[in-house]
Amino acid sequence: MPDAADEPSPPLWHAARWVPSLYFLEGLPYVVANHVSVALFKTLKVGNAEIAFLTSWLSLVWALKALWSPFVDGVSTKRRWTVAMQAAMVPVLVLIAMALPTPWFLQACIGLFFVMAFASATHDIAADGLYMLGLPDDQQAALVGLRSTFWRLALILGEGGLVMLAGVAGQQLGDVGGWQATMAVAAAVFAVGAAYHAVVLPVAAADVPRAEPAPAAGAEAVRTFFAKPGIGVGLLFILFFRFGENHLAKLVTPFLLDGREVGGLGLTLTEVGFAKGTVGVACLVVGGILGGLAIWRHGLRAWMWPMVFALNAPDLVYVYLSWAQPTSYPLICSLLGLEAFGYGFGFTAYMMFLIYLADGEYKTTHYAFATGLMALAVWVAQVWSGAAQEFFGYEGFFLWVLVLTVPSGVVAWLVDVPATFGRAPREQGA
Repeated sequence: MPDAADEPSPPLWHAARWVPSLYFLEGLPYVVANHVSVALFKTLKVGNAEIAFLTSWLSLVWALKALWSPFVDGVSTKRRWTVAMQAAMVPVLVLIAMALPTPWFLQACIGLFFVMAFASATHDIAADGLYMLGLPDDQQAALVGLRSTFWRLALILGEGGLVMLAGVAGQQLGDVGGWQATMAVAAAVFAVGAAYHAVVLPVAAADVPRAEPAPAAGAEAVRTFFAKPGIGVGLLFILFFRFGENHLAKLVTPFLLDGREVGGLGLTLTEVGFAKGTVGVACLVVGGILGGLAIWRHGLRAWMWPMVFALNAPDLVYVYLSWAQPTSYPLICSLLGLEAFGYGFGFTAYMMFLIYLADGEYKTTHYAFATGLMALAVWVAQVWSGAAQEFFGYEGFFLWVLVLTVPSGVVAWLVDVPATFGRAPREQGA
């Protein structure tokens, strides 16, 4: 099969036309199904236990996406799959809006959210495959920070913007009407995005269906993935590189909102939204872009240890905030921005390692395996993080998170990545 490296490389700005929007639309259904759905059901008076039980199962779809990735790899092109899955979100969101006024809205919406999750996971497989097949290694490195930043931007703007929109619209249209309007806006975003990507996504020579039947391809893909040199260390890297940060992620917003009498900072929703959604996002974007460009300039190996430090050291921010409980809002925003910058910069090493691990004949399927394992790693860290916080309190919990960052350095020391991987050709001396 031809590879992107066999084709003349287009200018980097060509890829910049579609990579940010592609990964924004990759992140948006994830946040709608896993987070916006919780706010929707809570607004419509569904009980907390029922919400948690029903929506928690949705995350498993993304963890299991490798099971059908050989089918995506063997049928049609990644470009067509990507556009089709984006277009499929439109009727799903419209049907959710139509189901909301009915007495059986909960059952209908959960079913439709499962459809959305499946379409989203399939889109992940195809979009990630197109990214790897349509771009040479150096451009993948240069844009990996931009790509991960816009994925996370979708999460933040989805959970913040869509929920805020539902609240504002609900003041005029009622709760159900507000959510119907919100789902309609989300559907329009996907309609525009699918039309745009039908035009701008690259047509890569390497983007062709695999010749062998999907079952045979799937068996061979599994065999070759787990036969990769150093796969044991690679799996440890996926599980532990972000272990501390994954443990922390679910508790940041509760910490900021909780009253000072219980160890939090007592911020309002508006203050949290600005600190995380404006200052934090801006710093995350800058960190992610600079991280991608750093790897593009010098290679993943050269930046592995600085990125380990950038990812984990800023967690000291939360140790300080929980201990000092400062009242200066500009100081709080600045420290949250510092932590977001470090995360954005350091996370690029993680994403580039997944691309490195997936390299080879079955790179689309292997990348789906890697990102599915990434989703499981997040679940493993987060499923008990709330209980840990309640046991330790905020001060003790954030100190415990620092302990959990140690495995990040251990796995970074264990992995062996070629010095030239991710580096621009002009730097390779060839």
